[in-house]
Amino acid sequence: MANRTAVTEYVLLGLHEHHNLETVLFVLCLAIYSVNVLGNSLLIGLSMLDPCLHSPMYFFLSNLSLMDICGTSSFVPLMLVNFLEARKTISFPGCALQMYLTLALGSTECLLLAMMAYDRYVAICQPLRYPEIMSGQTCVRMAVLSWGTGFANSLLQSLLTWNLPFCGHSIINHFFCEILAVLKLACGDISLNALMLMVATVVLTVAPLLLICLSYIFILATILRVPSAAGRRKAFSTCSAHITVVVVFYGTISFMYFKPKAKDPDLDKIIALLYGVVTPSLNPIIYSLRNAEVKAAAIALLWGDLLSRKVSHPPCCSSTL
Repeated sequence: MANRTAVTEYVLLGLHEHHNLETVLFVLCLAIYSVNVLGNSLLIGLSMLDPCLHSPMYFFLSNLSLMDICGTSSFVPLMLVNFLEARKTISFPGCALQMYLTLALGSTECLLLAMMAYDRYVAICQPLRYPEIMSGQTCVRMAVLSWGTGFANSLLQSLLTWNLPFCGHSIINHFFCEILAVLKLACGDISLNALMLMVATVVLTVAPLLLICLSYIFILATILRVPSAAGRRKAFSTCSAHITVVVVFYGTISFMYFKPKAKDPDLDKIIALLYGVVTPSLNPIIYSLRNAEVKAAAIALLWGDLLSRKVSHPPCCSSTL
């Protein structure tokens, strides 16, 4: 118990030897974080206000946007402050909360992407049963399952981590309290932690990816059976944004963990930082550029016609939640 209570704060090294670079990263990360919050907030607002977006696909997209905002907000604000400080510190409770939230929200995103793939599978492969299968109650249960599983996994990993002896070690070689960086401080056996992290990675990262791939195999087979080229393009267009988000998300993860280790450890930290900050800000951009309904809702909001669209209940609204 003495070992666990001796450390009241942690020092985050960041790029302590490159202050000028930290100033550049401050400006860059602040701009990207602002785009993330504004873009995802706009998507959530459009999904709530526009009746054309009251469907399961946009319900899950709103959950994904909320997760992106919360995920980056769990570490970016304090990191921006530390970029300007000579001594970069975080309290023990703050570090524990930061590690818990970043891990929980990362796990939740994998599950939400799988839920969105299942929604596209039902919409294209079983269109007549879509309103029945993807009812409002079912969508809420799927969202609760995603969030609950992610947070439950993070709670387990956090309890196992903070139960380790740390022997007073308090310097974290990262920009924030990431679980692998925290585990490096432990002076006890972390084999159980490594095993549980590997199991969680398989269950919450690899398994959702396999489900996404399986869903799109069935989707592609169904699209290829559509007789007209226009019908195939229309069917595929409803999936293109989600496919792009999945490729970006899993592509950056694969690059981070399977690339050769950089000779300069600071380069690995910068890559991890940009992954954590940049990727969430891309989702609203991707869905805005590749989705006609979102673009139409954004234009209506810009011209002040969104409320009239809400009152008129146009025929574009289908599969309401």
